[in-house]
Amino acid sequence: MAKVYKLNKYVAHSGVCSRRKAAELIKAGKITVNGKVHLEPALEVTSNDKVVYQGKELKPTINHTYLLLNKPKNVLTTMSDDRGRKTVWDMVKDKVTDRVYPVGRLDRNTTGLLLITNDGDLARKLSHPSSNVIKSYIITLLEPVSAKHLQEIREGITLEDGDVPVDRVNYVDRSDKYKISIDVHIGRNRIVRRIFESFGYTVQRLDRIYYAGLTKKGLPRGWSRPLTNEEIRMLKHFT
Repeated sequence: MAKVYKLNKYVAHSGVCSRRKAAELIKAGKITVNGKVHLEPALEVTSNDKVVYQGKELKPTINHTYLLLNKPKNVLTTMSDDRGRKTVWDMVKDKVTDRVYPVGRLDRNTTGLLLITNDGDLARKLSHPSSNVIKSYIITLLEPVSAKHLQEIREGITLEDGDVPVDRVNYVDRSDKYKISIDVHIGRNRIVRRIFESFGYTVQRLDRIYYAGLTKKGLPRGWSRPLTNEEIRMLKHFT
């Protein structure tokens, strides 16, 4: 029996783009089904229908891919760059057969764990604030961080885009005031950097060491690996 999809989900699962972007393409008349333009993203189609975008017939991905990348510095968390800069896609494209996408973002200068997948449903759920996914970082500053400022961060500060709850923050080693570990579940843009910059500190390095139960153990910088079945089950438990 042919599987039934909403048209926007069919397009997204074909690796073209996200489901939201797929809806925009459909409404703009960029997608045809069996030779006809349909403008309704919720139109039901099956794997027997011929869905075409830019002259290419689309087929939804049946098997999902899950990769964990230890992202180096100076790599963009995008799938392409019009200025020719290195992207995470450049780092994993030889290891996958389907189009995949990063879950969330790490800015260019931030290193560490990044989940890459073509499982759009899991990616959306992990990224949603209600999932309360914990992310842990080690941040190295050019100035020593005062205990007073750490206490203020624990108690909760407010930035220009709202309150910033922090799950945990402390010195990695009490003898080293330059290196801090911090756990957050909020996912706002550059939030960890902005927390410390708001106190006047200069960020030297920022490394994500933990994401949703996943760690960097055994994964050198610049390397990636498939998730184990146990890790995949754990992630789906989060959602």
